[in-house]
Amino acid sequence: MDQANIEGVTLEYDDSGLGEPVLCIHGAFIADSFAPLLSQRDLATRYRLITYHRRGYIGSSGFGETVSLAEQAGDCRRLLSYLGVERAHVVGHSFGGAIALRLALDEPELVHTLTLLEAALAIGESAHLYRQALARSEQRYREAGAPTTVDEFLQARWPGYREPLGHVLPGAFEQAVSNAATCFSADLPAVIESRFGEAEARQIAQPALVVLGEGSADLDPRFGETHRLLLAWLPNAESFILPDATHFLQVENPLDMARALAGFYARHPLEAADA
Repeated sequence: MDQANIEGVTLEYDDSGLGEPVLCIHGAFIADSFAPLLSQRDLATRYRLITYHRRGYIGSSGFGETVSLAEQAGDCRRLLSYLGVERAHVVGHSFGGAIALRLALDEPELVHTLTLLEAALAIGESAHLYRQALARSEQRYREAGAPTTVDEFLQARWPGYREPLGHVLPGAFEQAVSNAATCFSADLPAVIESRFGEAEARQIAQPALVVLGEGSADLDPRFGETHRLLLAWLPNAESFILPDATHFLQVENPLDMARALAGFYARHPLEAADA
């Protein structure tokens, strides 16, 4: 990957392809989780695809103290400016979805569309239990160590993940373990402290594709609740249920996810906004 050194922060990034720009913001643990999706022909041959490693992941700068969602959104803005991108489609997975929403609030002129792949939000009736579960995970990390806690965390969101993840992204589990300090010391506290809700969502007017894995609601009711609330709150939201997938949607079923994204972008092209 290339490196951008911006205002004292180093971000590893990849910028490939031609067409309308698409920025992908990864979630916790697996920094390269978008690789299977972005190799799909529906996207790779038609769009300029931009991915990066967030602070604390692989070769990007460390996070120091807890990095807020606003600061992470600022990293997105600065990276796009560095690459000469004035407006982009933005995709966020899990914690990356929370960053994408923050970016849309802080820099609305920069975000043309939003795709939210099960954004990590503490909202609705499940909010308190979700915050408690994340706090327990932080404590579990301190007590049991990274390999055990990462395995438990991933297993709860993608049952039986080890073999398919190792096939699609060799070394991804080891990468997740090496990045565990960032997840438990920076990412999870930022979700716990976030207070995104209906008032903030109603300010986001961009077309939004709200994605739920077909099997995710059976794992934890909060996935279904978050999906329903975002559809109700976001003024211009569309729903997509990704078949044969749980929380790691773009890794589990990249083909159908790529087709859904390509269709969404065809319905909301950048050229229409520029006309």
